[in-house]
Amino acid sequence: MLGTGNALVTRCYNTCFVMDNGRDKLLVDAGGGNGVLSQLERAGIDGGEIHHIYVTHAHTDHILGVIWMVRVFIQRHLAGKYNGELHVWSHAKVIHILRFNLGNMLTPKQFAEIGHCVFFHEVSEKDEIDCGSFHLRVFDILSTKEKQFGFATTVEGRRIVCLGDEPYNEANEALVAGADWLLSEAFCKYADRAEFHPYEKHHSTVRDAALLAERLGVTNLLLYHTEDKTLATRKQDYTAEARAYFKGNVFVPDDLETIEIG
Repeated sequence: MLGTGNALVTRCYNTCFVMDNGRDKLLVDAGGGNGVLSQLERAGIDGGEIHHIYVTHAHTDHILGVIWMVRVFIQRHLAGKYNGELHVWSHAKVIHILRFNLGNMLTPKQFAEIGHCVFFHEVSEKDEIDCGSFHLRVFDILSTKEKQFGFATTVEGRRIVCLGDEPYNEANEALVAGADWLLSEAFCKYADRAEFHPYEKHHSTVRDAALLAERLGVTNLLLYHTEDKTLATRKQDYTAEARAYFKGNVFVPDDLETIEIG
């Protein structure tokens, strides 16, 4: 987990993570700025090891770090320090925003590398894509706020479902039910909803995510995209609230924490 926080955190990084199956490293979102570069360095991951980035949606805390990843990749490629390719996967709006911003931020020489060493891939609802050795089933989370695609994938025989950073929609039950791992946002504890106002922001609480995981027969629940005012006690308190409603395993990672799915 490179970052675990929501859009306005200052004490941790925005939610994004690297999936590593021993063959490829897939970056899912990239946070809201060049902090993704520092987080990768702290995690001991060379950015040149990442050939695929999956972007869930166009909010600043998920997409702006991608611009930095692309820029650094191109810069290294032009300097002869990297000869591979970088592939960015997302829906049409995200790809449009990335192309527009990079076209106005990069030099003409750098931007000319788009389509040469950096490739954008537009995905649609129910697409099945191969991000290196990761096979992803893409699905629309049916957000009423911002178009957003989650995904389901299988790694080492475990089915992993990423819901993005908004609540679950019943239309996706067939993909989510019985998942070995459910990656879900939990903006705050249910007990703290009056302070952090998750529902007004189209987000869930820990209790909401736990009740969902229990109802759908999930084995492992991983909670992220949280507030950062309670970092000192977040892991303990969120875990306790989740376990009151969910019988499976609960994971509340800190930034830079590694979660073994095996």
